[in-house]
Amino acid sequence: MWKRAKNTGPSTNRRNFSIVHQYIQRFNEVSGNKTAVIRRRSKIPGVMITQYVVNMPEGKSTPDFQCKPIPVTVKEGKLAVFKAMVTGDPKPEVSWRRTKGTISDKDKFQSKYDESTGEHILEIHKVSAVEADTYKCYAVNEYGKAVCTTTLNVTEASTNPSDFRKLLRKSKVEQNQEKQADGETDKRFWDTMLNADRKDYERICTEFGVADLDLILKKLEEKKRDRVPNMYKDGVIPYDEDATEKSSLKRAGRTDFRIKGLMQKDTGLNQVDEDVNLLNTGLNQVDEDVNLFPADFKLSNVDFVIKIQEVNAQEREAALFECVLTHPLPRITWMGKGSVLEDGEKYSITVSDHKLIHRLMIKDCKQLDKGIYSAVAGITSCSAWLVVEAESDPASAGKKKDRKTTLAGGARADLEKVAIEQQIKNREEMEKILASVKAKYEGGQQKDKKTLTTSERDGEITAVTGPGKDSRAVKDNPNATKASAMSDSTGSKDKAKIHNSRGDGTVTALDREKEMQLRVHEPKNKKHTRSGQADFDKVTESSSKNVDVQLSHKHNTKKVQWKPETSVCDYNTDPNELASDDEASDSDDNEDSTGQKNSGSSKESQQPQKAVNDPGVQFICGLSDVTAIINESAVLICKLSNEDCEGAWFRDGKKISPDDDITITNDGAIHQLVIIRCREEHSGKYRFEADGRKTEAMINVKDPPRFDPKDISAFTEPVKVKVGQNAIFKLHFVGHEPIKIQWYKEGEELQDDNNTKIEKSASHSRLLLSRCQRKDTGEIKIKLKNEHGFTEAISQLIVLDKPTSPLGPAEVTESSAICIEFRWRPPKDDGGSPVINYIMERQQVGRNTWKKIGEIPGVPSYRDTDVDHGRKYCYRIRAVTAEGTSEVMETDDMQAGTLAFPGPPAPPQVVSASDDCINISWASPSNRGGSRILGYILEKRKKGSNLWTVVNAMDELIKEKKYAVKDVVAGMEYEFRVTAINLSGAGEFSSPSEFVFARDPKKPPGKVTNLKVTETSYSHLVLTWTKPEDKPGIQDEAKGYFVEIRQAETIEWSRCNTTPIITTSFSVKGLKSMDMYWVRVIATNDGGESTPAELANYVLAMPSPVRPKFTNHKMKSFMVVRAGNSVRITVNFEASPRPDIIWLKDNVPVTKRVTISNSDGSSQLLIPSSERSDSGIYSILVKNLAGQETFSTEVRVTDDPKPPGPVELEENVPGTVTVIWEPSPDEKRDDRLHYTVSKLDSAKRTWTTVADRLFNNKFTVSNIMHGREYNFRVYAKNDMGISAPSESPTWGTEKKKEKFVLSTPTRKDCDLRCAPTIVVPLKLHTAPKGYECYMSCAVTGNPKPRVTWYRNHISLNTNANYYISNTCGVCSMLILRVGPKDMGEYTVTAENALGRAECSTSLSVRE
Repeated sequence: MWKRAKNTGPSTNRRNFSIVHQYIQRFNEVSGNKTAVIRRRSKIPGVMITQYVVNMPEGKSTPDFQCKPIPVTVKEGKLAVFKAMVTGDPKPEVSWRRTKGTISDKDKFQSKYDESTGEHILEIHKVSAVEADTYKCYAVNEYGKAVCTTTLNVTEASTNPSDFRKLLRKSKVEQNQEKQADGETDKRFWDTMLNADRKDYERICTEFGVADLDLILKKLEEKKRDRVPNMYKDGVIPYDEDATEKSSLKRAGRTDFRIKGLMQKDTGLNQVDEDVNLLNTGLNQVDEDVNLFPADFKLSNVDFVIKIQEVNAQEREAALFECVLTHPLPRITWMGKGSVLEDGEKYSITVSDHKLIHRLMIKDCKQLDKGIYSAVAGITSCSAWLVVEAESDPASAGKKKDRKTTLAGGARADLEKVAIEQQIKNREEMEKILASVKAKYEGGQQKDKKTLTTSERDGEITAVTGPGKDSRAVKDNPNATKASAMSDSTGSKDKAKIHNSRGDGTVTALDREKEMQLRVHEPKNKKHTRSGQADFDKVTESSSKNVDVQLSHKHNTKKVQWKPETSVCDYNTDPNELASDDEASDSDDNEDSTGQKNSGSSKESQQPQKAVNDPGVQFICGLSDVTAIINESAVLICKLSNEDCEGAWFRDGKKISPDDDITITNDGAIHQLVIIRCREEHSGKYRFEADGRKTEAMINVKDPPRFDPKDISAFTEPVKVKVGQNAIFKLHFVGHEPIKIQWYKEGEELQDDNNTKIEKSASHSRLLLSRCQRKDTGEIKIKLKNEHGFTEAISQLIVLDKPTSPLGPAEVTESSAICIEFRWRPPKDDGGSPVINYIMERQQVGRNTWKKIGEIPGVPSYRDTDVDHGRKYCYRIRAVTAEGTSEVMETDDMQAGTLAFPGPPAPPQVVSASDDCINISWASPSNRGGSRILGYILEKRKKGSNLWTVVNAMDELIKEKKYAVKDVVAGMEYEFRVTAINLSGAGEFSSPSEFVFARDPKKPPGKVTNLKVTETSYSHLVLTWTKPEDKPGIQDEAKGYFVEIRQAETIEWSRCNTTPIITTSFSVKGLKSMDMYWVRVIATNDGGESTPAELANYVLAMPSPVRPKFTNHKMKSFMVVRAGNSVRITVNFEASPRPDIIWLKDNVPVTKRVTISNSDGSSQLLIPSSERSDSGIYSILVKNLAGQETFSTEVRVTDDPKPPGPVELEENVPGTVTVIWEPSPDEKRDDRLHYTVSKLDSAKRTWTTVADRLFNNKFTVSNIMHGREYNFRVYAKNDMGISAPSESPTWGTEKKKEKFVLSTPTRKDCDLRCAPTIVVPLKLHTAPKGYECYMSCAVTGNPKPRVTWYRNHISLNTNANYYISNTCGVCSMLILRVGPKDMGEYTVTAENALGRAECSTSLSVRE
């Protein structure tokens, strides 16, 4: 007799499963079936796992879905895609199936595997209504299988008016259907159809004269859906009799009835796992998918109120992404550049208390971190860029700044305010739903209860539901092998009893089938949210009722109670789940909750009981998981809906009582458990139970490394030392050992060397920096890490030194007869201390002595009033800090009150020219001489003359920086120069301008002629053309040419020369091979540019065409390769343009395992490890525009042949012997295999060949002498070698004298064969980057095992980058230069005919 299983959460679920598994295993042992099948659910909702073996080998696992396919809704004619990711060891094989058909049509259904993402993909092309179905994905390996389902919904595409025939055909069908009005519109017809069994549909349609059964079935489904809301008003759960055919309940002594939870905890969305699983303990298990919700049920979408925005951050700063959700989620998925991000040292992922605000902080941003980051909430996501800007100050590049967090740019909303508004909005929506539910169900409170019964061959099941039941009140109870019955404190709750009496023959009024299915329809206006707030509890209290189910088997009654599932603060457990630890177990008497026994079919149980609306005590807020630090306090808090209810605390199933370490308090409805000083033994699962409800949470006590706050405060104070002194950093810590200690300076890890010493102990660490220099100034960080976490502390090292010299040059701000005022820049490095003073010295130019002026305050400027008019002075400046005086900075000579003339202006530029005027302009001088510019003087000079003439007089200075020179002679060529004048006088003249003619503007030249291409190659082409004609008044002479090109796919021209060329040819370089280019040439002169002259056709960047031909005349047309060796065929050729190369094997393109390498003049085919199937004729086709050429080579991959089979001898003719043998196993695979027969004569005692190159399996040997013994051997031969012989029995008898023969007992050879064994396994290796790494292990086995090396499950035996050897059982592998790509798991496998052995290790590469 089965005992009632206690339901204490996930752990109890596993125990209940183990009991069922033991029963199944025992059943199999008794029945002789040794295979035990274990069914369990995956962590991924909707995935069922079947385990083939009871004891799983270590390291192996059954298949499971890491990401299951999601339902897809597409329009007709579009592409539908399902994607799934699976795990398991060995790697599972994935297949797809559908419920209502097959997927054998390869054009319609295509199954793929994406190696880059690990996704298994099913593509359905050109979807139609026929493909709308439920699809199943199977993942299978040798230890089990995993199955999940998904659906494809097809919506009608928009009607295409062009498809007139289809519309016409459709309209005719509809007209014919409308003519069948009497049978279809008759109310009696629809009443009969709605109440009839599915198998009677065709008979009813025939009686009423309805022909189109498919159309009637569609309308029947619509009427059933329309009838559901009306039935809800009466408090009746609708029962779909037609669907009963889908779920046949096979009973074998016990029924496991399970309805999956309506709340999918992994995504935070309320999703429905649409199946009712019925487990048959006799291994006739039925797992039928039953639709619990109507087809138009949709998931409630969680959306973003505020999406993440683009963030611009400086290097070494922290960047923060924030978003606000419409509904609370305990966590969302953050992705960066295509990969999922986890909370850790680099990324900090936080969630607000109300679970609406989610944040991602990226610490210590670097250039590698920039990219697109995404936040994924359920089926909704948003993305934004992270832009990391380089350091603006080159001097501080690479140094870590003070910690600073950068938010998204622009005006950001107050997230907390938005979240609170969203909470209020959600609460208002919940109140509306509550009011709607109350209004809908209060009208049905006075109506009679409806009874739903379902009969079965071996029993009867009756479900009685009161008014106002809601589908959410059904509690997920996957392990209800024997569900417990709990009575409410009031003693009368709503109950639904199910009776099952064997063999009584009872048949209910609603159903005559032996199958049952419950279809529960959710009202469309319901919203499914997991807010974790009390609002959801209110709805549950109003619309959900407790449902008790009573099972009767023979004369024994079982009671099952279903409780409503409600949302809590903690999403890991269900706090209102029924607690059954203290419930009594079922006995053989099967007492009910009132203590009275039931016998037979229990008539009282068939009577409907009064409904009581009191839902009992509920959890307003459940327990949440707590991570506590050792020796610190931990608090668990939950809140009930009733302040007068008492509760009990449990840890790992044991009740907790207050003691010195644990205090339990009760403040009204708030219950609190406090662990004052946590220890490791306090870790575990804690549960609080009150009035049949429970909530659970985990306390994880960790001992991460941590510092004393006082020590941290002292450590963070900057350490200041002088140059050459030692700096010491010391910090105490506590934490679970072992603790990894790391010291960093400016982000780089420190190692022990001559100037750095690191001391480490169990409780403290000390860093000693010897002989510090100024460059050592920066951030010092200590980082501690153990298995429980990590921590770090930061300090600053300041190395004090004397400052560097002030920066020059000095800038004179005032120079007069009575003073000189100038300024300079402070030192680049002040040595860690601010500049206090500057020491000034002065020297009069021409003297050898320096006069000390003294110290001035730390302002980098000085005004010297003790000067003589007209004299020059030089100054020395030193910076003074608390650490010393800098080196000297010496200024240039400065003159007091003398003339300072301006510098030369820039050369004048010609703006325009005509017969009587030339317009020119210029720029002011960079050196103005310390005073303003009063004007300019312009001079001109004729070409060929040395005389400059002034254009304007001294008393008529040019104020502007342009001038129109009108004193010119037409046809003459001039150049100009200009000088600036300030208070001191005229400065230097500028450089002269270019020569310009005094004449009217010229006409542009004409178009060039005879443009053609004289030479081409893959990278350049050569153009030539003829100079355009000079036509006065129409087109003038060309002074130069521009060459322009453009690629065929672009529309923009680019110039090949920036300045005009005077030659009539040009070489255009830098072309892309085989690209098409358009070319044109433009002539130019002073009057402008001509019309472009363009080639009529495009130019192809390639040499002149050359037909392909092979240059190596020693190429082999036949080659034999031993199996396992590489096949390499190299072909050299000449061709222009570059040809297309195609390799064929037996006139079919080569497979992917063949590597093709092409270059300009050769092509190579490589098979790294050949097999016999690689034999064939390999052909290369070299083809270009000029022609094609082909060459073929026959490759025969073979091995030493296996010997022939047994040899038999026959004598058909006296004096001859016919030798007959079984063919060699290689004969079918090698058409060149033949046989050789050898003979041994007892008289000669030497083997002689009697036949060779035999292609059959027998040979007749003549000249057989009577009285002699003959032995024969048959060999198999091929192009690679000869096999071992197959020997025949002895033929004939040799006449010999009888001799005394001593018979010795035969000695039985000892079998020394053994399976491979790893004698010395591989060790862990850590190698510096760039160094060599040597791995070795020892292997034994007989026969000698075959050893294979793998890296990350990829064979390395054929990889030339690894040197692998096997000497006397010592297997070694050498990596010459270790790099990051060599990191991973290395495995050695040894296998022979008797077995297989392997061992693994990992290689880490450090910088």
